[in-house]
Amino acid sequence: MAKLIIRTRFEFTDRGRGEPQKRSVESRRHEFREIYEPYQESESQEQSKRCIACGNPYCQWKCPVHNYIPDWLQLAAEGRIIEAVELVHQTNSLPEICGRICPHDRLCEVACTLNTGYGAVTIGAIERHITDTAFAQGWRPDLTHVIATGRRVAVIGAGPAGLACADVLARNGVKAIVYDKHPEIGGLLAFGIPIFKLEHKVIKTRRNILEGMGIKFVLGATIGQDISFEDVLENHDAVFLGLGAYTHKEGGLPGEDADGVYKALDYLIGNTKSLLKFPPGEHEYTDLSGQRVAVLGGGDTAMDCVRTAVRQGAKEVLCLYRRDRENMPGSRNEVKNAMDEGVQFQFNVQPLEIIESDGVTTGIRLVKTRLGHADATGRRRPMQIEGSEETRDVDAVIVAFGFSASPELWFEDYGIETDQWGLVKASADSDLPFQTTNPKIFAAGDMVRGADLVVTAIADARKGAEGIVDYLGCREKQRDRRMSN
Repeated sequence: MAKLIIRTRFEFTDRGRGEPQKRSVESRRHEFREIYEPYQESESQEQSKRCIACGNPYCQWKCPVHNYIPDWLQLAAEGRIIEAVELVHQTNSLPEICGRICPHDRLCEVACTLNTGYGAVTIGAIERHITDTAFAQGWRPDLTHVIATGRRVAVIGAGPAGLACADVLARNGVKAIVYDKHPEIGGLLAFGIPIFKLEHKVIKTRRNILEGMGIKFVLGATIGQDISFEDVLENHDAVFLGLGAYTHKEGGLPGEDADGVYKALDYLIGNTKSLLKFPPGEHEYTDLSGQRVAVLGGGDTAMDCVRTAVRQGAKEVLCLYRRDRENMPGSRNEVKNAMDEGVQFQFNVQPLEIIESDGVTTGIRLVKTRLGHADATGRRRPMQIEGSEETRDVDAVIVAFGFSASPELWFEDYGIETDQWGLVKASADSDLPFQTTNPKIFAAGDMVRGADLVVTAIADARKGAEGIVDYLGCREKQRDRRMSN
């Protein structure tokens, strides 16, 4: 790890927070491209120099993967990009993606000492600059010191958890074979997150890097259908499950089965597959151009939906949320971007019914709410205000209330236990982190902790991969072979 140099100037007093430039709102409203322009080298260096190198870096501890943030900020400030990208990869398997889509305003940047008074260091944008620049310069992981152990591990799911697991396995001399039902790697990174937040070329670059590390991908194959899990289990020394949480949470509203009511994830995946010209599979493309659209929910998925509808040319886009703006669970930056792009927000309203005529959506009935006492999660519970009902005319409703576990039918046959919510039982605190009730099988990410952030899936999966390495005795194999050489 880089050694920090105590800085003699307080750069943050001379230079304020400078975020990357955004493309104009008018162009953003019509194009599926990333909205943030990349930093120039001088911009990255200037912003990196604002870091005051705290003795106890709160940003590092707030980050789920515990990135060595002050250290690689210093390297970036000095223009030592290759050293910086090496350090970034010590803790994060997908830094170029986290630099784009992490809610930095709720994680590392909100914990930055400068956040109150001076403006946080732009950690996410600098992380993106470090990785993009290093990749463009031809950087690739150096695994020449890694000795093959002869062990093979099946990784089921090529989303962030599966990719992070495969990355750590490869760095420990274990052959990772990654299976996924989609035609490209990434899972929700590739198909569920809109291209205006994460362009597909970024994922293609990461695939090139992973394949260069010896990781094999078997795509377009569903385990349990195209390939039996029994065959997978028999032909590998261990198995890692990174299947995510994809079950759509319904609102239980009257009229929710009407034409014109869509599930958030189906809508997003169908749109992205259409843009990338992939076969739709089970996710048909939905075009909302010219329609009045209401999105129910206040998380990042809801923001992805409203901003996608804007780009499709919807006549009007509403976001309806039952709490106030301050209590929205999603990134504040994403809410602001949506507002800038013309999305209308109505806070403190709760849907009661989707109105239909002859089976077709025509409106939505709402009731106003106020925030009451905190519930078991610590969030204030929305309470309906009697006599405050109203109706909005809409042509389409997208339900974005989140996702729950998606346990496979074959789990029980192989001793993989789940809890009452369908989440796989696997503890981060066991001697072999994230080992399931079947000793040969490990699992991490959303299918264990519930729907959460990409970066938490990465953090959990990296620990799970370390558990697999210990389970297979690969650390000893690496040490013994190095000593014999």
